[in-house]
Amino acid sequence: MPRIALYPGSFDPVTNGHLDVVRHAVTLCDRLIVAVAIHHGKKSLFSTEERLEMLQAVCAPIAQKVGCAFDCTTYDNLTVTAAQATGATIMIRGLRDGTDLDYEMQLAGMNEAMAPDVHTVFVPASAAVRPITATLVRQIAQMGGDFSAFVPPSVVAKLKAKFAS
Repeated sequence: MPRIALYPGSFDPVTNGHLDVVRHAVTLCDRLIVAVAIHHGKKSLFSTEERLEMLQAVCAPIAQKVGCAFDCTTYDNLTVTAAQATGATIMIRGLRDGTDLDYEMQLAGMNEAMAPDVHTVFVPASAAVRPITATLVRQIAQMGGDFSAFVPPSVVAKLKAKFAS
C-alpha cells in the first residue's frame, strides 16, 4: 500500500520554508500531494492557478530527485476531508515555533477525531527558514524590501511583477 501524504496550505506565495517542509515530506511518503486551500472569503495575492503553477515548478523537482510521486491540487472544504478524498493517510504540517505547535496540536486532535485514519506528521522547520512566513514575504515585497532570500528565484520574479508600479 503506497504511503500518500497531503501537505495543505495557502502558499501565497510559496516560500523557502514551504520547500523545506517538502524536502522532508518527500522522504516520508511514496506520493506527496500539495493542496492549495481556497478560502472564498479571503483575498489572495496570487490566483489559485498561479499558486499551483509555482508549486509545480519548484516542488516537483524536489520530489523527482528522491523518486516520490508529486501532485498539486486544490480544496475548499475541511483539510481532513481533502486528505480522505485524495487517499492520503498522512497529513504533513510544518512547525516553526511553539506557537505553531500549540495551534497544530489542536488541529491534529480535531482531525484525528473526525478521521482516525489520517495521521498528522509534524515537520520542524530548519533553522534557516524558521522565521519565514508568506505574510511577511508579501509585506516586505509590497514595501519594496529585499525578499529574495525567502522565496525561490522563480517566485522572486512573480512577486516583483505583482508589485511593480
